Amino acid sequence: MTASKDTRGFTSNLGAIVAAAGSAIGLGNIWRFPYTVGQNGGGAFLLLYILFVFFLGLPIMMSEFVIGRRSQRNTVGAFRQLGPQYKRWTFVGVLGIVAAFLIYSFYSTVAGWTLNYVFLSGSGQLSGRTPEEVSQVFASFTSGTAAPLVCQLAFILLTAAVVLLGVQKGIEKCTKILMPLLLVLMLLLCVRSLTLRGSSAGLAFLFEPDFSKLTWSSVLSALGQALFSLSIGMGALVTYGSYIRKEDNLFKTGVCVAGADTLIALLSGIAIFPAVFAFGMSPASGPSLVYEVLPNVFGSMPMGALFAVLFFLLLSIAALTSTISLLEIVVLWAVEELHMKRVTATFLVSLLVFALGTVCTLSFGPFADLHIMGKTFFECLDHLTATYMMPIGALCIILFLGWRYPKAEVFDELTNQGRLKAGYFRVYYFVLRFLAPIALFIILIMGILGNS
Repeated sequence: MTASKDTRGFTSNLGAIVAAAGSAIGLGNIWRFPYTVGQNGGGAFLLLYILFVFFLGLPIMMSEFVIGRRSQRNTVGAFRQLGPQYKRWTFVGVLGIVAAFLIYSFYSTVAGWTLNYVFLSGSGQLSGRTPEEVSQVFASFTSGTAAPLVCQLAFILLTAAVVLLGVQKGIEKCTKILMPLLLVLMLLLCVRSLTLRGSSAGLAFLFEPDFSKLTWSSVLSALGQALFSLSIGMGALVTYGSYIRKEDNLFKTGVCVAGADTLIALLSGIAIFPAVFAFGMSPASGPSLVYEVLPNVFGSMPMGALFAVLFFLLLSIAALTSTISLLEIVVLWAVEELHMKRVTATFLVSLLVFALGTVCTLSFGPFADLHIMGKTFFECLDHLTATYMMPIGALCIILFLGWRYPKAEVFDELTNQGRLKAGYFRVYYFVLRFLAPIALFIILIMGILGNS
């Protein structure tokens, strides 16, 4: 039985926005986004990314919100609730549940690293080291056993503590505190980065488009980054959509979430690239940019230890708001479909995540030689979810809403039963039926071909 609306849903539209934004804003914005921009030429890639977020990502996000709020159910039960004739579509929800579980398992590994780097920065263990020594610190920690597992478990327990409190007292209240804090920390880092001598080169790299640097691979990368940074295709937005009040405007909510997600990505670029260029580092350093390059940058600037702590604290907050949504996806399913108590579901799912996540974490150390089709266990889960499960999940959702579910029902939900104007609807529905499926199909096929 579904909980009553006063205990099940968000108490305000602001709560819905910050929670959904928290789900979207994570390590992908602050860890992955900068090095992806760095590897794809800067400004031109950024422009494509923003266009894709609002013209493709936003309509798909709204579609997940529609399914969630219309059904008032978890991502599996949503399709049954919309009508008995849609029961066969529950496989889409199951796919989302499995994807969220797998993503949380390896995401918690990287989230644990952020906690460790808050400690390393605060204790001064990264100060005064050469670039080679900083890289060795990272390699030594990630290849260890006890330390990375303790950090991962700490993050899982922290996430569970928030989800245990429920939607209003836990998720909504927590994200209302964490998201403003994240923004303040990001602004502080931006100000410090922009005051460094030589920072203007970093701004030029980020904001001056050079379309000669774009390749077909860059375009696909921008499209993929835009869609996946919004947490599309794994049930998070369907789940949070089911908590949105019936009187709230889904279009405005979606615009605010997409805007917040893009703003944080932009600010992360402003915080990172001017500092990287000021100290002669490479913006195309890849995934090591945050954990190996930036500690060198912080170590070279006045009060660098303080700003290093602030940065990795910021990274931890972003990771936490995302792990909360990943856990909530599975917990809500267990509560509504398996009729578990929230406490039992949260404890059980967290335990299973840690069990699978242990293998992911140790794949950088003791299990490094355990390979599946040439990939470590961590890489395998990352590849499986990003290349197959999330694109397929998102594709199925928009095919369902655009081609199977009645157009009048979609319009009814977006206009709050006709009380709101929706001049955007024709464009939205065209994107939903044609452009978005094509874009997702291209991502899926190119991802498969690129990894074959």
